[in-house]
Amino acid sequence: MSIKPLIILPDPVLRQVSKPAERVDGALRKLADDMLDTMYDAPGIGLAAIQIGEPLRMLVIDLAKEDEPPAPHVFINPEILESADQRSVYEEGCLSIPDYYAEVERPAAVRVKYLDRDGKLQEIEAEGLMATCLQHEIDHLNGVLFIDHISKLKRDMVVKKFKKLARDKPSGSKAPGKLVG
Repeated sequence: MSIKPLIILPDPVLRQVSKPAERVDGALRKLADDMLDTMYDAPGIGLAAIQIGEPLRMLVIDLAKEDEPPAPHVFINPEILESADQRSVYEEGCLSIPDYYAEVERPAAVRVKYLDRDGKLQEIEAEGLMATCLQHEIDHLNGVLFIDHISKLKRDMVVKKFKKLARDKPSGSKAPGKLVG
């Protein structure tokens, strides 16, 4: 297991649409473990494979609090089957957009089908933070960032800031704070 470098805005890789994983095997499980290590190191609560440069439809989430044992979840080829009409607002952040947070409105609950790390088809009915995190990470798999859900003015300001940082900053910097992927 190893920690992978995070892809940071404005890298165009973040806008790629990820391809489905064709099979669940040892290599894919190792990637999931590397993703978890990377997410814990950041620290964050969610990470999509594209955020470490792997355009595969896979994400990891762990919502355990600091004083709780880890509770990692691996979602391979996740697909939202149903979204609630009721909406909720969470302040979101992203490991690929460090130090920027914004309130985002999303469906309060979702039903998602996915393959687990053993390749077994699963379904989860999620609400609250898990629903938000799943939607945030699945957005990544579709080339969508949480800043796409805020006003164009705010989004343009964030993109401009990160383009400037990318020009002015040496590569290899790490993102601080515990964030959604």
